[in-house]
Amino acid sequence: MLFPLIVSAFMSTVAYIITVRLIPKLRDMFIKANLFGIDMSKTTSEKVPESLGVVTGCTFLITMFLFIPVPFGSSLFDDESFPHDEFVELIAALLSICCMLLLGFADDVLDLRWRHKLLLPTIASLPLLMVYYVNYNSTVIIVPKPLREIFGFSVKVGIFYYIYMGMLAVFCTNAINILAGINGLEVGQSVIIAMSIAIFNVVELSGSLWKAHQFSLYFMLPYIGTTLALLKHNWYPSRVFVGDTFCYFSGMTFAVVGILGHFSKTTLLFFIPQVFNFLYSFPQLIHLIPCPRHRLPKFNSKIDKLEISTTKFRYADLNVVGKFTINLFRVFRLIQWHEKEDYVITNNLTLINLVLLYLGPLHEAKLTLVLLGIQVVCSLLAFVIRYPLAWIFYDV
Repeated sequence: MLFPLIVSAFMSTVAYIITVRLIPKLRDMFIKANLFGIDMSKTTSEKVPESLGVVTGCTFLITMFLFIPVPFGSSLFDDESFPHDEFVELIAALLSICCMLLLGFADDVLDLRWRHKLLLPTIASLPLLMVYYVNYNSTVIIVPKPLREIFGFSVKVGIFYYIYMGMLAVFCTNAINILAGINGLEVGQSVIIAMSIAIFNVVELSGSLWKAHQFSLYFMLPYIGTTLALLKHNWYPSRVFVGDTFCYFSGMTFAVVGILGHFSKTTLLFFIPQVFNFLYSFPQLIHLIPCPRHRLPKFNSKIDKLEISTTKFRYADLNVVGKFTINLFRVFRLIQWHEKEDYVITNNLTLINLVLLYLGPLHEAKLTLVLLGIQVVCSLLAFVIRYPLAWIFYDV
């Protein structure tokens, strides 16, 4: 059990070293290919290479490809004892991640519409769901103790479980992409989520599902190694942008280990800030409230700090649901509200703007640290929910 993990840890360290050195060497290549952007939160107009997440993703995949023989080495030439089901799981997982990496890069280059961003992860997750169906097809969920007198100890939800897992893949790939826009945030939150999953896997290695958690660690260790390398270059002041490629690749990697590792609900617990940000952003995402093209914080060059970005609209133009939502947010003080003549000005509905609303203007690096601190606290909360509270409600 330990030998493959030791090899994986060693290969992940090598992958980190290679990725750290490779990114600066490819920087000019991306700029020459017109894959670059301008950092809107800086006073300079220097070109910053975009979509460097593809480098991290490719290094991760190469590491995983080279690692494939390691866990199956003892049974490679013995067809009877070869674990075909585990091998197929590994290949299907890599296929889904590879597809999402490709589709993410296509999004960076072609600037796909939102409907495509919802459809593509669904398609990329199909190999994953098919392998789960063939190898397990377990759709039984344990009912919390207070409800067992009504529903019994467990309930078989059938196809709805597959719908849930497909939606998990879509959510994971887009949730990180929505909570983004400042140096180090996308990569930083992904590192914290990955480390949280890895810690959870290590704790569960002594349990009955140790093989599933070992499988998850095969992915998380090289992912952490390559992503830490990217974080070094993406931290303030960012020398590279990660692009949608990284967000999609990361989200699918988390979905893969959650689904095939049989801890999809626990995986979602590590996305508490992303879930909140999605629910908070939802009224703007579906245009109940006017949504500008960019909702990034506004850079104030005079004080070198970021401030909330705003949107303005006429309250009378909102439909009934929009008015109810905006008033609900006002009651809970989740928005800034200024009335001017016949229109209203509010902050854009993102967690980043909400933090700035409560704490005031912040330097970009400090704002990233605050948001990553929230991510850490929420991961600790996830462990509390998963263990003490789960034991109370589920006896597990």
